[in-house]
Amino acid sequence: MGSSVDAVVAPRGVVDLRGEAGAEFVAAYPADAVVVVSGLPGAGKSTLLRRWSGAARVRTVDPRTVHEACEAVMPAALPYAVYRPWARLEHFRLLRSSVRRGGPLLVHDCGSRAWMRRWLAREAARRGRELHLVLLDVGAATALDGQRARGRHAKARVFARHRRGLERLLAAFTRHVRSGGPLPTPEASSVLLLDAVSRSRARSVEFGAENATR
Repeated sequence: MGSSVDAVVAPRGVVDLRGEAGAEFVAAYPADAVVVVSGLPGAGKSTLLRRWSGAARVRTVDPRTVHEACEAVMPAALPYAVYRPWARLEHFRLLRSSVRRGGPLLVHDCGSRAWMRRWLAREAARRGRELHLVLLDVGAATALDGQRARGRHAKARVFARHRRGLERLLAAFTRHVRSGGPLPTPEASSVLLLDAVSRSRARSVEFGAENATR
């Protein structure tokens, strides 16, 4: 581990690093963990996943990959909306098979759909695996800037739907951090809350490490 890394963070329960500046850190999870990185379109999920998967050489499931694979075999004139159900089914098949294969897994997901988290947690638990969440709280303006920078834009209604769902979830986490009470996502063994500042500090991920400073 490089000298610029200040800590290894092995989340349990809710770990809120929003607003915390400092040195880079490594996020550490159990050897067979399923780690879901969530946030608004443009929040930096893909950037974080590329950095983490490249450093740890971990398999990643990203719905964009399936989307592009479907586009490649469909007529150019055929709108994506026509074959979206098939693309989604293929994504679920890939996600299920990846969980069943074992080994550490990173998952790209918007995070606003509770049923998706519960389904994925059940699939993982059947194989003795834990589900962990990383939630990027960067705000709508930063996420929209991120969309412009990457040249891909979510439809306004889709963005608004994800925004509403994530705002409710983040508000529940904020209440939990401040006053305790039930965990908003009981299906997850941990939730790591990051904003634009702490997201940039999350240098890499490792699986199987037992010790941490937090």
